[in-house]
Amino acid sequence: MTLAHAQYLFNEGRNVQAYHFLGAHPQLEGTAFRVWAPNAAQVSVVGDFNGWQGGVHVMHSLGRGGVWEALVPEAGPGSLYRFEITNRDSGAVLTKSDPYARGFELRPGSAAYVVAPSQYRWGDAQWLQQRASWDWQHAPLNIYEVHAGSWMRHADGRPYLWRELAERLIPYAVAQGYTHIELLPITEHPLDESWGYQATGYFAPTSRYGSPDDLRAFIDACHAAGLGVLLDWVPGHFPQDDWALARFDGTALYEHEDPRLGLHADWGTHIFNYGRHEVRSFLLSSAHWWLAEFHFDGLRVDAVASMLYLDYSREPGQWLPNRHGGRENLEAIDFLRELNTMVHGEFPGALTIAEESTAWPQVSRPTYVGGLGFSMKWNMGWMNDSLRYFQRDPLFRRWHHDEVTFGQVYAYSENFVLPLSHDEVVHGKGSLSGKMPGDAWQRFANLRLLLAWQAFTPGKKLMFMGGEFGQSREWSEGRELDWELLAEPAHAGVQRLAGDLNRLYRDLPALHSQDFAREGFEWIDCHDSEHSVLSWLRWGRDGSFVVVAVNFTPTPLTGYRLGVPHPGRYVEVLNSDSTHYGGSDLGNGGAIEAALGEWMRRPANLAITLPPLAVVLLRPVTA
Repeated sequence: MTLAHAQYLFNEGRNVQAYHFLGAHPQLEGTAFRVWAPNAAQVSVVGDFNGWQGGVHVMHSLGRGGVWEALVPEAGPGSLYRFEITNRDSGAVLTKSDPYARGFELRPGSAAYVVAPSQYRWGDAQWLQQRASWDWQHAPLNIYEVHAGSWMRHADGRPYLWRELAERLIPYAVAQGYTHIELLPITEHPLDESWGYQATGYFAPTSRYGSPDDLRAFIDACHAAGLGVLLDWVPGHFPQDDWALARFDGTALYEHEDPRLGLHADWGTHIFNYGRHEVRSFLLSSAHWWLAEFHFDGLRVDAVASMLYLDYSREPGQWLPNRHGGRENLEAIDFLRELNTMVHGEFPGALTIAEESTAWPQVSRPTYVGGLGFSMKWNMGWMNDSLRYFQRDPLFRRWHHDEVTFGQVYAYSENFVLPLSHDEVVHGKGSLSGKMPGDAWQRFANLRLLLAWQAFTPGKKLMFMGGEFGQSREWSEGRELDWELLAEPAHAGVQRLAGDLNRLYRDLPALHSQDFAREGFEWIDCHDSEHSVLSWLRWGRDGSFVVVAVNFTPTPLTGYRLGVPHPGRYVEVLNSDSTHYGGSDLGNGGAIEAALGEWMRRPANLAITLPPLAVVLLRPVTA
């Protein structure tokens, strides 16, 4: 592609690989710098190669498209640089970081550095080939959500680098039975406490954990171990740091001028102007960059609801309606559809997952039927209802039975992921285990029950790190997880259960092959609010099925009769009350016989023992 054609597509909003055109590009003669600053009177490259002096390496305009260019012989890989921009109208002089920079110095520094072309040699061709034909809708998808800087640390508090994480995190995730790791945002960000959600480098992996090639090596090692890797990506807003994107050339270039359109008051951040062609090229190119250059297997798109609604978290008078007088952000909708069409078209098998907290229709339906085009959507309703219910004293759960049954009313309206995410263990919300009611035994039994409730409910799965072993303290980005808790039997039992649940979900088609289909789920009884008991069948596409029965109270039930599809022997595949997991070991002796005789409109029935605060999974024995 010629330079002129690349700029033309960029100005049209159709250059999804603008990173080949803009930014810093080392060459034999030096480094070519290009930046979009349409309202500048002059732009210079400043850096450690010219004493940070403006006017030494002045860029020239490439024409009406607003792009400036300079070849700097003195700059090469590793050189620190910024752009000095003089605004055309005010004459104000700004010093800005490169929006397309591929690397930044370690915080608190914020200068970009020139990155040499990658020399990494990938070894995941077979993985990518298999991914292209992966039937993800009918396959198990179980995501381990990780903040790379606080999963595990050195004794002196330093975070692990990517290659060190590869040696520890990958074997752990594989042993626990996860299919994917999802990284909280690793796009460069100046503030640790933002967890990456206030990004300043949309093409730069954070320097906290090593070089870009170190990240490539980590992802390659994940693929070699059979793990996919998803990136939490943030196109919904950007911070106000004066050295970054905000008012980049002295005007509202990436954001809106009017704060009623361009400012997130809740987060103190700017909203991208999705209607501006060059901004769409910027964001689409960022998504393309991570998938093409780092082989990520998909993007979890943050805060989609804040993008879709012009009145998101705003009072009357604080927002502007669209051209039809409505509250929908029409430009953001178009952008999201373009994003999903691009990802699915250019990266077969790659996923896009929306964090969308409202009832917006068809988030995970194709764009050609009017949907937004995401592969999946987080089921925030399931998460909120489940956690609200589990925090209740079991004595009162009978009065709130609908909180754990209502989800099936809408469960198949989208391709849902069931998240127990980082959002639920921060900002004073405590840990998952800390939310559970009762004494110590009941808290751990409730937590085991919650993990099994997630595993056996239709939908793909996501667990934030630490939840799988009952992290006691609220998560903090400033320290590692409390791994020492695994020396305590109760925490070790939760971890063993989490691993067994993950493997059952992965290995039994009845638990994953119809996660998105009504045909995969059938209530046995959803009406027994008096005992706070639920029971259901999960069906596989191959005709296999399992029986799930849940007792949400600490009162054991014996001789509890369930209707089942046919008589015969049913093996107790999992009992969350097993002593192996820290329970009381009340159960069904490993198996139970179902007798012929209609019950609950089914031809056979069995009398089951339901342990306290526990889930039992039964599987029929076939000849």
